[in-house]
Amino acid sequence: METIELIADDGTVCKLYVEEQTRVNGTDYLLATDAGEGDANAYIFKDISEQDSEEACYVPVEDEEERKALWKIFEEMLDDTDLVL
Repeated sequence: METIELIADDGTVCKLYVEEQTRVNGTDYLLATDAGEGDANAYIFKDISEQDSEEACYVPVEDEEERKALWKIFEEMLDDTDLVL
């Protein structure tokens, strides 16, 4: 399973596990969890990096409607999972 490291504004590094990824209307999104197996919290991130950037820049999806729509897409992609958003 692919992992990513996110760096918070305060410099804290958080390791997350990429469960799925998709592109909607030209924007890349990740569904990531905080544990590789078992009970885990799920998070949806949006890639806001510049097109020619060497590193991706992900931010949490904060808009409730956008998050709900993306969650439905990811649910269809992961048919047998117990992830909780």
